[in-house]
Amino acid sequence: MSDTNEAPAAAQDYPADLMDKLVSLCKRRGFIFQSSEIYGGVGAVYDYGPLGVELKQNVRASWWAEMVHRRDDVEGVDAGILMHPDVWVASGHVEGFTDPLVECRNCHRRFREDLLESDQCPSCGMKEQFTEARQFNLMFKTFMGAVEDSTSVVYLRPETAQGIFVNFRNVLDSSRQKIPFGIAQVGKAFRNEITPGNFTFRTREFEQMEMQFFVEPGTDDAWFETWRDRRVEWVKSLGIREDRLRLHPHGPDELAHYAKDAVDLEYLLPIGWKEFEGIHNRTDFDLTAHQEKSGKKLEYVEAHSGKRFVPYVIETSIGLDRLVLVLLANAYHEEEVEGESRVVLRLHPKLAPIKAAVFPLVKKDGMPEIAREIEEDLRGAMTVFYDASGSIGRRYRRQDEAGTPFCITVDGQTVEDGTVTVRDRDTLEQVRVPAGDLRAHLQERLAGAGS
Repeated sequence: MSDTNEAPAAAQDYPADLMDKLVSLCKRRGFIFQSSEIYGGVGAVYDYGPLGVELKQNVRASWWAEMVHRRDDVEGVDAGILMHPDVWVASGHVEGFTDPLVECRNCHRRFREDLLESDQCPSCGMKEQFTEARQFNLMFKTFMGAVEDSTSVVYLRPETAQGIFVNFRNVLDSSRQKIPFGIAQVGKAFRNEITPGNFTFRTREFEQMEMQFFVEPGTDDAWFETWRDRRVEWVKSLGIREDRLRLHPHGPDELAHYAKDAVDLEYLLPIGWKEFEGIHNRTDFDLTAHQEKSGKKLEYVEAHSGKRFVPYVIETSIGLDRLVLVLLANAYHEEEVEGESRVVLRLHPKLAPIKAAVFPLVKKDGMPEIAREIEEDLRGAMTVFYDASGSIGRRYRRQDEAGTPFCITVDGQTVEDGTVTVRDRDTLEQVRVPAGDLRAHLQERLAGAGS
């Protein structure tokens, strides 16, 4: 894995126009759709289809298992999207969660000033037509209650972290955890981005997977390094190519005002190196701010010594939607097999939306009935798909595009001796397996792949 700013040569092997191909595949196979498409769509908001929601759920479940279920020092919460407006005053979002907005006087397109490379409008090409920058708050504002006035203002949360911080005392008291410990959460966040784009990489509605780990001041540097290394190992366990993965430590001019240290996990997408997870040392900024604003003590008291302190926080924050896009780009392959081209998503088996597809070779001679029985048996153990439409080759190709690791074919030999063909997505190897042993066979292979 690279930790430099140099792009590895081995990572430059993307097919031409990969992003366009991913968008097409996602719609064609039911991974991701434009939100409200029949009405012309909503800018930078996306819906996850049948395969997309399964992929997303598998990634979410893997993260939750890694961060919560396999640890005794991390608890989970699910905080509300609508929170008291003072939460966002204390966190600094009301005052400072802004981007510099400029508008082209010629075409009236708006841009983030800090992302412009010159005084030339990227849309119309005119030079020196930008207005003076103004600070644009990225939070979505709404009203709670029957009257729409300043007393009823609430915000759609722009991040999930604050829901963890305001529940620090509740979790500490109810779980009887001791420092160091963490609180994890998966949930939606909303930002009124000025310049969203690049498919699902930058959107206005997105999902975050965050864990805030509370530690004693003075131990924070060691814990920062520990969680940085753990997060890298988990990402690699998803099958992400190391030559497309790097760490980007933040320099002094990149650090957020509350951060003592920070590092991004970046992946080389067709649009360049892009961050999808951040590990941050947030110091005691958040708990101190909420303690001061709310008037409620958020200190930790050591039982044996009576020592009091406001914990420091090591944050791991990953964009679930960004990670899904990374996984799709990482898995996408084009290749030629026996003179024919195929597109295959080499998703890690534990993440694949469909684990096995079942096909009758033809729609006669009892094959569909046997195939349905196999499907029903497998469905109790894994996600499975039945397909009897089109040639067997075309059905294989559809499942290759869906990322399905195994395809099972019921054929004439099945009728005779009860065996079926199991085809491997990646190697294309085909083996005969007794139908009665199929479930155990597939479970063993999935387990061997790390599912």
